[in-house]
Amino acid sequence: MRNEYQKSSALQEQEGSTSNGVKTSSCLGHVPPRREDVLEAATFGAMLALERRRAQRSRQPFVLVLLDASEIEKERRGAAFGEQLTAVVSGAIRESDIIGWYRQNEVLAVIFTEISASGECAISDVLYTKICKALRENLEFGVASKLVISVHLFPESGDRDRTHRVVDSKLYPDISGKPTKRKSSMILKRGMDIVGSMALLIILSPVLAAIAAAIKLTSKGPVIFKQDRLGQYGKSFACLKFRTMFVDNDPKIHREYVQNFIAGTVKEGEPSETESVVYKIKDDPRITPVGRMLRRMSLDELPQFWNVMHNEMSLVGPRPPLPYEFEAYDLWHRRRVLEVKPGVTGLWQVMGRSRTSFDEMVRMDLRYCQRWSLWLDLKILLATPLAVFKGSGAY
Repeated sequence: MRNEYQKSSALQEQEGSTSNGVKTSSCLGHVPPRREDVLEAATFGAMLALERRRAQRSRQPFVLVLLDASEIEKERRGAAFGEQLTAVVSGAIRESDIIGWYRQNEVLAVIFTEISASGECAISDVLYTKICKALRENLEFGVASKLVISVHLFPESGDRDRTHRVVDSKLYPDISGKPTKRKSSMILKRGMDIVGSMALLIILSPVLAAIAAAIKLTSKGPVIFKQDRLGQYGKSFACLKFRTMFVDNDPKIHREYVQNFIAGTVKEGEPSETESVVYKIKDDPRITPVGRMLRRMSLDELPQFWNVMHNEMSLVGPRPPLPYEFEAYDLWHRRRVLEVKPGVTGLWQVMGRSRTSFDEMVRMDLRYCQRWSLWLDLKILLATPLAVFKGSGAY
């Protein structure tokens, strides 16, 4: 069945014929837009953020199409081509769609709104084909071939692409562009990560050796456990931890509990429900005696300083989620993996640790991202030893 957008496109193509019977392309059947009708980059970014929030509430997807003309702009060096490009693209879209500069005078963007919720992949192909057709019919072949066109669907499907990312950063320019505005502070944060993690690895080396020996002598299996986690923008990395469980354990117990907890469908009487424990199951039969002690004092997470050294994590940041946790996220939960790298410790660990609810944990992570500063990182780092010593909510 053809969806609403395809029907609208068909009507536009019918209107593309002139009165003397000569068929013109659909984009020539429209009056070229005034320059002020095309949104500036800052305004378009704000509109994209509003459209994301609308889609989160309505559960109705939208498609973002980007046309990268940076190579052509380098050759032409003028506004003439930008005006020509906006005229062509504007003629191929509906009045309800939003057109503007994603990156001023270099990347033109269109938000296709109110599309059918079914068959998202098909509608993405339809929109891509329609834009390409308009460009071929109205631009020189050499010029059109230099345009780089990409299609981005919100909400993302969750399938990983070739870069192993599950979040499309192109849909979040207001977030992905933030670090450039505070570049000096981010450099200092990275420097603090390197110096801090290196110093802690050296100082705690006797403790690391003792833990490794205890694990090796009390249970079979490797000392270090590598677990697939999602970093910033959903990029996958191997998170390092001391092994706290018996080998060949069934992860289904934790997977089902976490997904039910995030979805708000934890059944009455399940482990730790009355204590609102997130991710951690009390009296988990998979945990070794030594592992239980390590978890109580959060010593199992010390190898993550290597992840910090490799720039996969930071000393302070949101907790890196497991892939099956991310699958259960609501749309607004996904923002916690966007703004900063995940951390060894964070705001929720020192304020609520595992006893806080999932939604509250996400709000704490978002609060940290919005109010981030080096001073806030230092306060969280200083508060972490006390939280670890209390061991509240750790299992």
